[in-house]
Amino acid sequence: MEITRDNRIVDLPELRGRTRVFADRTDAGGVVAGMLEEFRGSGAIVLAIPAGGVPVGAAISSALGLPFDVAVVSKITPRWNSEVGYGAVAWNGTVRRNGVLVPQMGLTEREMAEDTARTLEKVRRRVETLRGNRPMPELSGRTVLLVDDGLASGFTMRVAVEAVRELGAGPIVVAVPTAHDTSAHLVAAEADVVYCANLRSGWSFAVADAYRRWRDMEEREFQEIAKKLLRSSS
Repeated sequence: MEITRDNRIVDLPELRGRTRVFADRTDAGGVVAGMLEEFRGSGAIVLAIPAGGVPVGAAISSALGLPFDVAVVSKITPRWNSEVGYGAVAWNGTVRRNGVLVPQMGLTEREMAEDTARTLEKVRRRVETLRGNRPMPELSGRTVLLVDDGLASGFTMRVAVEAVRELGAGPIVVAVPTAHDTSAHLVAAEADVVYCANLRSGWSFAVADAYRRWRDMEEREFQEIAKKLLRSSS
């Protein structure tokens, strides 16, 4: 496996610019784990962003023998399109709107407030389901591997980095199977390093295009994976 480093971005040149390179999220997590061997036995913790980041993070945690936990962050979407995110909400109540996209959405303040409230409730529900009364793990001074199944705009990940940074974590390593080149650089500016197996560029980008088998995960699917690993990590 040849790995290249470019200004805090680590990728696999043989996968650069390609599509359909991973069978599924678990396969992708295994590939990313191969890039992260230096963290084996390091005391780092894997924090996966639900939903799609959970199977990726589970594969990384299993391959490297690292503890697993979740970082519940969700994008803010308009009621009429669950795929278009113009902001994000983190488990600690952090709310951020994307200043580039918001003017393009044509939304009223009332609509954005309703979208934000709906997302806050979604995050609260996921935290309660996955964590119950269990607090976030101690992250002060600890290496954190923040994992998702890909970076499109990268905004959700940037909010996750901010929330983890507030807990005193460091260094913060973002680990994803695929990302748009521009988004990877935006995230790298706020994290300490980005590991991305499949770096792509161009005007058209979809995380799904990196996978041969892709579908949105149902709540029960990622909950089962996460709960099993959370029990074994506690």
